[in-house]
Amino acid sequence: MNPEKIKIGKYRYRILALLLFATTINYFDRSIIGVMAPTLQKLFNWSNNDYANIIISFQVAYAIGMLTMGGIIDKLGTKIGYTVAIGIWSFFGVAHAFVSPAFSIIGFSLARFGLGFGEAGNFPAAIKTVAEWFPKKERAYATGIFNAATSIGAIAAPFVVSWIVQEDGTNWQIPFLITGALSAIWVFFWFRTYKKPEVHPQLTPEERAYIQSDSEIETDNTKIPWLKIIKTRQAWAFALAKVTDAVWWFYLFWGAKFLADTFDVKLKDIGLPFFVMYFLADIGSIFGGYLSGYFMNKGWSVNKARKITLLICAILIIPVCYVAFAQNKWVAIFLIGIGAAGHQAWSANIFTLVSDVFPKKATASIVGLGGMIGAVSGIVSNKILGNLLDNADNTAYFWAFLAAGSCYLIILGFIQLLMPNMTPLDDNLQQKK
Repeated sequence: MNPEKIKIGKYRYRILALLLFATTINYFDRSIIGVMAPTLQKLFNWSNNDYANIIISFQVAYAIGMLTMGGIIDKLGTKIGYTVAIGIWSFFGVAHAFVSPAFSIIGFSLARFGLGFGEAGNFPAAIKTVAEWFPKKERAYATGIFNAATSIGAIAAPFVVSWIVQEDGTNWQIPFLITGALSAIWVFFWFRTYKKPEVHPQLTPEERAYIQSDSEIETDNTKIPWLKIIKTRQAWAFALAKVTDAVWWFYLFWGAKFLADTFDVKLKDIGLPFFVMYFLADIGSIFGGYLSGYFMNKGWSVNKARKITLLICAILIIPVCYVAFAQNKWVAIFLIGIGAAGHQAWSANIFTLVSDVFPKKATASIVGLGGMIGAVSGIVSNKILGNLLDNADNTAYFWAFLAAGSCYLIILGFIQLLMPNMTPLDDNLQQKK
């Protein structure tokens, strides 16, 4: 082991562990309904379109929340802003358990709306924290690690649900109650642990200098106006990259239904397929974050390292186009897992584009803008898929997987057109000289 690395210190990884924990809670909360979708549909007599509308209520709130929460976090700072976000999503996550069966559609829609608004704060806060606590060459790797928690949450959900909930829907409320306790534990440790690196008493001078070695210290939380942000091509390059969020939503909210509709996979058997898919996604998230950092350590520019990694991800995802033709469920599961791995590797690098280019005070706002665009793309795709399935369109999943496998390469081409070079911007969003 390099002795210089030992001298630097590793306190920043305690902060990263808390981001991992929070993101796990976040994705456990949002994944539960997708895992239980076939069971809840039967229990409450929902159509596919009813289910799509419930999911869309989450995504509408997520889109609104991404714009709102990003600005709030940039204004309040990471410590308070993150706490506000997890408080909101935990309250509404628990609220699902108290929905009356007689008003299940409107009740779930309202609970999902509140959940979506609160959960929108997780990624703006987490990316801002990574920008504060890690140098540029480690940010994609750090992002890949905490972003892997999206898969940990998605893996945990089917195992917990299948263990607690019966096939007829008995005990369906309990999984929604679990995250309230987990969130309270997280807030306790977050307040005990988090301060900015420049004032943190437990940070060694060597580690502080290493964190700040390739970026400037944020001296104030003055919010950059939205009008100035949306005029930059770099902001829209990131926002366009986040259109691919619709693919992740598809895996998350329709994956269990696809396996149930196509291969008759029951709730009690869904755990292992989800484990395979999201374990592969975890590998992709961590490796994708590591890969661009590896290229940078080899002397590549940030621009070349990030974009070559994104190209590799986009090529890796292409086989997902063939999922609808799979005759064996494990072939389909493996292909979806490869696509999920590619997406998570893509996502880890896309998030770091923001902190690579924009000043820290704009990070959460830019992430929020991109998240809003991603949520809107998910809304459109969910509505189309729900309608196609209710109309017994046998090609619905074919078109969904075709889009899921091909869109990354196309979007990468537009990113290159909008942002051919990744020159950092100053506090006025002008290119630094």
